[in-house]
Parts: sequence; structure tokens; C-alpha cells
Amino acid sequence: MVTLPKVNALGFFEIRLESIGGLGANLAGKMLAEAGVNGSGLNGVSFSSYGSEKKGSPVKAHIRFCMPETLIRDTTPVERPHIVGIFHESLHKTTHVTSGIYEDSLVLVNSTKTPEELKEKLRLSGGKIAVVDAIGIALEEKNRVNMAMLGALFRLCDFLDAEQMKSVIRKSLEKKYPNAVQPALNTFQRGYDEVKFRTFAFPEGIDLPEPVRWDTPMLGYDTQPIGGVVVNPGNSILKDLSISRAGMMPHFLSDKCIHCAACDNVCPDYCFVWEEKPDKKGRPQMFLQGIDYQYCKGCLKCVYACPTDALSSEREEDGYADEHRVPHLFDLAVRQ
Repeated sequence: MVTLPKVNALGFFEIRLESIGGLGANLAGKMLAEAGVNGSGLNGVSFSSYGSEKKGSPVKAHIRFCMPETLIRDTTPVERPHIVGIFHESLHKTTHVTSGIYEDSLVLVNSTKTPEELKEKLRLSGGKIAVVDAIGIALEEKNRVNMAMLGALFRLCDFLDAEQMKSVIRKSLEKKYPNAVQPALNTFQRGYDEVKFRTFAFPEGIDLPEPVRWDTPMLGYDTQPIGGVVVNPGNSILKDLSISRAGMMPHFLSDKCIHCAACDNVCPDYCFVWEEKPDKKGRPQMFLQGIDYQYCKGCLKCVYACPTDALSSEREEDGYADEHRVPHLFDLAVRQ
């Protein structure tokens, strides 16, 4: 009989997947629950919560497991997870991805960084941190990030059967996408084999903060502003779309650019920065200065539209976007 390593007061082992639309966290949660129920004989449930159904929007997948004699009557979002799977490391910029973790919770991150670097980036005092380069594996295997993350999750959850998960992958894909079965299995296996993890001791006297509610932590009948005033209206100046990038981004080569604006015509988020200057004959002309990567979600439409290869699709490297970002003049004026 399979036993769960730990459970909460209700008898549940809970997993929360933090992701963005397009990386397959919703499907990963469903497949994870199915493998736990069919392969390990557990009771399980999976569901998701998200806002707009748009690629790049924040998504959460919630999974609960319990022993067969326990009934699952709780379908509220997971707020105290035993495992958190972070599908995009930049999510910490806009979402409290580690909210509600226990001291012995395990945090799995899709990243090329080391566990030590992620501990500092996520501002964790200690705990168990695992890392897998899911995007790199998916690009090499020509498959999806969620398969690599599932492989890592199964390595970390020894009560789950990896072979059963492979059966679920085959059953889910072989009818509609038979050519995707083997790449998905390869991606899953590499995620299983290549995940690295380390445990950091908590300093004495450090207590973890209380969990933050997943929906509206500050706006209740007793905490909302008088009259329901919106004190922080939506705007584009503070918007950061960089969390939407899934591993690839456009690189700009100014010496090849002919300033035709083909890239700007197809860009859905007005990422390109222009400046009016006189041309060789003294006539005013708009010249492309570069890309404001804060607003670039990595759709790569500009790369396909560029007629001179001034834009190329490259793997995103840590720090490149900040180093090569060319802010819009309006943004600079507002920030000053």
C-alpha cells in the first residue's frame, strides 16, 4: 500500500503549480492527479484557477491527494502546499509564488540557476529547493515545458509511479498526436533525471509568514477603501510582460536594420522604440533604437516579419533583457 509522506489536518497532501498560460500547467495537474489515482491507488483531485484565458496570464493548478479511506470534499485553492512547482522563475516579480509553504515544503523551479541562486532570488530563508531547466529540455526535445516539470515532480514524489505517468502520457497523446508521444516521453524522462535539489537549514528564530489569500487579500468589507475607490488603477507604465516569455526572445542587430517598421506593424505590445532624426538629405525620418523588453512577451512575430534578419530568435539569457532594454521616452518621463 502506498503511503503519503505527510498530510495536513484534513489528511491531504497538496501540490500547487504556479505558471503562465501556454506552458501547460493545467494539463500537467490533470495528468498528475490521474497518475496518482490510477497508478498509486490514492484519492485525488485537480483543478485550476486563472483570470483571462490568454497566453502569458498567471495560472495556478491545484492538486490534492489522500489515502483511499479519506474523502475529498474540499475544492478550495491550495493555500498551504507541500510542493510548489514554479513553471517560470520570473513569476516571482508579480505573484507571491511561495505563499503558504511549510518549513519542509519543497519548491521546484524551472530555471537554469543553482538552488543557492534561487534561494536568494525568491527570498527564501531556507527549505528544500529543486531546479530543472524545463525550458531548455523542451526546446531540445521539441516538446512542452509541462512534460519536463512533470518528470521532475515524479522524481521528488516517491509515492508516485513514473511508469504509470508514462502510460498516462501515451493514452493522452497517441490518438490525436501520435508523433508527439516519444518526444513527450523523452522530455519527461529528462526532467526526471536532470532535476537537482538541495535543503537549506532555517536560521534560528525565523518564522515563515502566514499564507496570503489567492484571490483578494486586501479587499474585504472591512478593508476596502471608503466608497470602493480604486487607489491603484491599471496602467501600462508599470506592466511587466517579461514573465510571459517562454524561453525565446528577439535580439536586435542595428547594423542590419533598414528602419522599415515591419516589426512594429506586427508587434501586439508596441515594444519597439523609435526616434526622429534627419536622414542623409536632412529630411526627418524615424529610426529604430531598439526593444523595450519590459513589454516583450516573446511572441517572435517581429522576427518572422523582418526582411533583413535584423531580428533573430535567441534563447533568453539571464540579464540580457535588462542590459539591452531601450525604454520608451514616455516611460522615462513618467518615472522621472
